[in-house]
Amino acid sequence: MADFGGSDLDAFRTEARDWIEANFPKSLKGKGSMMMREERSEPTPDMDAWRKAMGEKGWGVPTWPAQYGGGGLTPAHARIIQQELGRVGAYNPIGGMGVMMFGPTLLEFGTEAQKQQHIPPIVKGELQWCQGFSEPGAGSDLASLQTRAEDKGDHYIVNGQKIWTSGAQWAQWCFCLVRTDTTKKHEGISFVLFPMDVPGVEVRPIPLIAGNSPFCETFLTDVRVEKDQVVGPVNGGWTVAKRLLQHERSGLSGAGGGGGLGGRSLVKLAKDYVGADESGRLSDSDLRTRVIMNEIDGRAFQLTAMRAMVESKANSGPSAATSIMKNAGTRWMQDRAELTIELMGHQGLGWEGDDFTAEELGAVRSWLGGKATTIYGGSQEVQNNIISKRILGLPDPK
Repeated sequence: MADFGGSDLDAFRTEARDWIEANFPKSLKGKGSMMMREERSEPTPDMDAWRKAMGEKGWGVPTWPAQYGGGGLTPAHARIIQQELGRVGAYNPIGGMGVMMFGPTLLEFGTEAQKQQHIPPIVKGELQWCQGFSEPGAGSDLASLQTRAEDKGDHYIVNGQKIWTSGAQWAQWCFCLVRTDTTKKHEGISFVLFPMDVPGVEVRPIPLIAGNSPFCETFLTDVRVEKDQVVGPVNGGWTVAKRLLQHERSGLSGAGGGGGLGGRSLVKLAKDYVGADESGRLSDSDLRTRVIMNEIDGRAFQLTAMRAMVESKANSGPSAATSIMKNAGTRWMQDRAELTIELMGHQGLGWEGDDFTAEELGAVRSWLGGKATTIYGGSQEVQNNIISKRILGLPDPK
């Protein structure tokens, strides 16, 4: 990799364009990111080849440190990679919770040994992580969690139950909040890591309205957790968790609810399904306005998200503003999914069968699955509370 300075971004763009065109399998064009595989399927040889190429290059996480396999690049270089991927209909195959939440948090709070152990497999897309936070009695009030970790000398024994554990049935590792001190609330929580195949871990998928089961119940019975797998100080896990949740909300702000377009813009989808008049416009002026306004909202959100990403790098991490982005992004994507189904008409009502394309069936499932985005990662109401207190400085209601 050449060392491109700020004045050589054009040269880097040329390198990125040439490398992507040489390595991205044409069979995957327009397939979209496989980061959130709600319907688990075996990757094709082309998918594997593309993941390995991006993983070896470090461009799946271009701004992560090169010493752990990341790209070691600036946000400006990362934007160029994203733009060049979009130009040819390519996607970033390196994703999931390891990239979106856990990796950035570990880079900030982890020991050097923990970084060396866990970051390279995330960079290469070799391991999938799941999140053990919410419990049946600890959702919005997460700090009331009761999953207990007992000190056994050189390790902990963990007992408890987690819920809404996304991808737990596929994950190899879990980052989990446990109670190590029962006399305190926030100050009695620790952040631990453990493999999902250790004895005592039981996972039960929860069927959802979209016809899949990405969320799970996870039962922990006498699970052994090594002490070198505690991230941050013992009883200091709440601080680590808050930063991770900021990363999560930043990532979720543009996720879910708008898939199934096959790489097409909403405008193109509208013309394909509804048709255009002699001047090339949608004849329904109300529908035309709503489609264009959603496209405008989306473009404004994406530009704001890019700016927030740059600012987070300068400020050593995301801020409470991620709550604004999470609410704005998920609402935009839900509106987009609703419009997609409306534009497809009766073709947007399919569940199965040869009368519907894979794209149409995907749009229905994406629309239904996207309903959850304003709940998980912190509901809209929770985000509004954060915005009112930490950004607007409003007092607590009396």
